[in-house]
Amino acid sequence: MARIPAHIVDEIMQTARVEEVVGEFVNLKRAGSNLKGLSPFTDEKTPSFVVSPAKQLFKCFSTGKGGSVVTFLMEKEHFSFPEALRWLADKYGIQLPEEEPQTAEEIAAVTERESLQIINEFAKNHFQQSLHETEEGKAIGLSYFLERGFRLDIIQKFNLGYCLNKGNEFTETAISKGYKLEFLEKVGLVKSKDDRHFDFFRGRVMFPIHSVTGRVLGFGGRTLLADKKIAKYFNSPESIIYNKSEILYGLYFAKGDIIKYDNCFLVEGYTDVISMHQSGVTNVVSSSGTSLTHGQIKLIRRYTQNITILYDGDSAGIKASFRGIDLILEEGMNVRVVLFPDGDDPDSYAKKVGAVELDNYIKNNTKDFLTFKAELLLGEGISDPSTRVKLIHDIVHSISLIPDQITRSIYASEISSRFDIDINIINQELAKLRKGQLSKQLEEPSLSKFVVVPNVPKVQPQIATKSTKNYAEDDLIRILVKYGHFGVEIDQIDDKGKVFVQETTVSELICHELLRDDLVFNHPIYAKIHQLVSEGLAEGHCFRPSHFIRQEDQEIVRIVSEIETDNYELSQNWLNKHNIDTNTELDKLKSAVLNGIYAFKTDKLQQRIDEIRLELAEVVEMDDFKKVEDLLMEQITLEKVKSAFSAQLGRIVLR
Repeated sequence: MARIPAHIVDEIMQTARVEEVVGEFVNLKRAGSNLKGLSPFTDEKTPSFVVSPAKQLFKCFSTGKGGSVVTFLMEKEHFSFPEALRWLADKYGIQLPEEEPQTAEEIAAVTERESLQIINEFAKNHFQQSLHETEEGKAIGLSYFLERGFRLDIIQKFNLGYCLNKGNEFTETAISKGYKLEFLEKVGLVKSKDDRHFDFFRGRVMFPIHSVTGRVLGFGGRTLLADKKIAKYFNSPESIIYNKSEILYGLYFAKGDIIKYDNCFLVEGYTDVISMHQSGVTNVVSSSGTSLTHGQIKLIRRYTQNITILYDGDSAGIKASFRGIDLILEEGMNVRVVLFPDGDDPDSYAKKVGAVELDNYIKNNTKDFLTFKAELLLGEGISDPSTRVKLIHDIVHSISLIPDQITRSIYASEISSRFDIDINIINQELAKLRKGQLSKQLEEPSLSKFVVVPNVPKVQPQIATKSTKNYAEDDLIRILVKYGHFGVEIDQIDDKGKVFVQETTVSELICHELLRDDLVFNHPIYAKIHQLVSEGLAEGHCFRPSHFIRQEDQEIVRIVSEIETDNYELSQNWLNKHNIDTNTELDKLKSAVLNGIYAFKTDKLQQRIDEIRLELAEVVEMDDFKKVEDLLMEQITLEKVKSAFSAQLGRIVLR
């Protein structure tokens, strides 16, 4: 894979907007000058994920991850550095240098994940071509989609295709293009028996399943035969790129409108999603015919707290899907339900009535889960006391799963009113269920009355080493990165002893002071940053933080993003409304820089003093009095210098 030239990397980084890219994965909301949302890297209830449009950085305070837009794609989509850049270039229409076509050897050299994704992309294009450009594809596959009422633009939007019914046509084509049989089998496109290989999806119309960034992770293939012995749908097998429990069909196309409307419609099948899109309802996804999972719900929660489930008119399978409602409630989300008329599903109803009537039907028939569940179960024999008790227990169980106490309280009051039951009885039942759920989470059969703290063996205190966190280094590198390009005025003395003011940059001042005393950073990444700054100054460049964010070394990017990203920011209201002046570090930059340099040097002095004390213990045992004298003189000198620095820092040194 050809290397992307530095000037194009700069163009990509300057063009790409971190808030736009992250916004495709996370529902971001304004928080001062920043944006906040739930972390896409871990499960959390309170947003700790911060995006700074001004600094073009993100920071996840739950996991510690942070960096540029490239870093985000590398962390979230497991892209390599070049892959992330190419994805951004494609998104923002930036032309990359022409590349030679990949050979079989080049394909074999990339990682397995990349190979599987490349193969799926090839398969998607091949199946589309078969649908639109072959006689069989047009006569069977395309005619099926058109008969289902899908427009050509919708067929192309969802990359729908057809696998020819010729045994191994796709397999032979893929192998002739240099794709390895091993990887074709891993993504489930090819099956082998003895020495024979055949197309797994032969004779089926194809539904590519996309990641949230549009990469093809797998396929669903529908047979067009009426034989009941043949499975209607085949899906790609699980692989390192395809985990069906954490994927939602259509999310790539729906995520923007899910955020826009703050609601996600959930349907059952591929065609339900496609028909809804064709009717103008675009914030819709599918669990692809499988039971809803925690992973899929958490994926939706990145974009909205609201899910509306669209059920088929046939209520036979609805009760089985109650578990999905409970899972949604358990995740602290709001769930509503729409039941279509008997004999209709979202696909058929959308085609039957058109866009306007579909929209009106959904609005007029949306119910909260409690009303829906009660009405459905009430129709099964409410006059029977045992049925009534079972119904109420069932609903109370669902409410007990809701994490928020206020929400539980509101639903409890509604049950009390609807079924004329004492609210205290319902609350007692809720308390019992909540206690049982907590016990289960703690893997305890019951909650003990007392908490027993186990004996913990005493740990000997550790002696600080060079690996111990060094606050002086942390602070100076922070100042160097954050304010390196700012100017400061420093008092200097000329040859005649007169004081004059000289303007310099923070970078020049820090690098000069460290070079003068031959000092370096112990932290290896700090040392790399210091070296980059020094080399830049030598060439007449004074770098801003954005320069470090564009580095390929993601450790540098991570550290700089931590420096640049603040979890909290001072409001201008302190000054505007309350007339309270909240000085920032920038207001007293000269003092901050000098204090940082003095603290850094003081720390280095202390490190050397500690080393001398260890050396003294050794040379005393050897009766080397000359060495003892030299070490003591060095220690005395260093202590004096340290005292001078401490005085500059306004510190009191206790002896």
